[in-house]
Amino acid sequence: MRADRLLSLLLFLQSRGKVTAAQVAEELGISIATARRDLEALSTAGVPIYVQPGRGGGWQLVGGSRTNLTGLSGHEARALFWMLGTAGLSGPGTRVATRKLIHALPESLRAEAETLATTTHYDHTSWGEVRVPDPRSSGDHMSSGDSVPDQRQDEDERDHLEALRSALIQHRSVHLRYTRGNGSTSVREVRPLGLVAKVGRWYLVARGEATRDEEVRTYRVDRIDTAVLAEEAPGTDAEEFDLVAYWNEHIQQIEEFRSSVAGIIRAPEWTRPILENHFGRYMTVTSNGSGVASDGSEDTAPEGHFIAEVRANLIVALAEQLAGWGNQIEVLEPPELRRELGRIGAELSALYGGRDL
Repeated sequence: MRADRLLSLLLFLQSRGKVTAAQVAEELGISIATARRDLEALSTAGVPIYVQPGRGGGWQLVGGSRTNLTGLSGHEARALFWMLGTAGLSGPGTRVATRKLIHALPESLRAEAETLATTTHYDHTSWGEVRVPDPRSSGDHMSSGDSVPDQRQDEDERDHLEALRSALIQHRSVHLRYTRGNGSTSVREVRPLGLVAKVGRWYLVARGEATRDEEVRTYRVDRIDTAVLAEEAPGTDAEEFDLVAYWNEHIQQIEEFRSSVAGIIRAPEWTRPILENHFGRYMTVTSNGSGVASDGSEDTAPEGHFIAEVRANLIVALAEQLAGWGNQIEVLEPPELRRELGRIGAELSALYGGRDL
């Protein structure tokens, strides 16, 4: 659920007391089915709303209509502001509404709510994705640049997320047993700084133990084997840390690494949408047979073909992605990419050529 829609739904529930899915749909400009899913999502997450079935029934907050959220328990407040974080807070209007909700909480819960809202970041873009979320979207669907964490998380991952949320709120460090991408494991103590959702995965941003490693690192939550809360850590870390700025810089570094090698290809026009979908932002069309190239020079692409730059992190990785196209795509440069494709072709020819298959 988008953050702005979540906030609107909560405020609508507070102002009306009891509402039906049809009323929510009309108020928020969404379908009745989407309204029902949103209401059920709030309830499942632990926000205190319940449904009265039958004639005259509807959904309402526990305790009835009220102008504040003083009836929320600590668990319920956590659930609410965790949802706000995972829904992707953005825009001044959403931030203002969030501050109003925080102010409406009991004073004892405000610090926890603010911590959860500010230490959870939702990255709407996909890896290598050109397109961005459409701000005009009604909320019934997401654009191709949107992505949400997989709701089918296993029980261990949900438990680890809950432990990390508690660590952020309580300013405590965490003992992690972590499996790296290469299969090796390590045990370390870290101080959580925030949680980020991107392309169906959760990531922990944390600082190493003060006596050994102050570097900020990123960990995939689904690779955490155990997460055990340790002693209290200095409470200023997460409060002073700019999670969004760090994440944007981190993503930029990854994207630059993924696109450090370039190749120039010539391909038939029918392959263009397939290649654009595969390479995303790592493909730039420079000539398309129109007579003028993108830089203003003479277009060298023959009719029905285009010339493009494609990128990857290694020559061998780029060659492997192009080899499956056979003679449909020709690599014009660099020479080392052409040689790597020739090597792949020679290996395939040696293995399969001349055989009666």
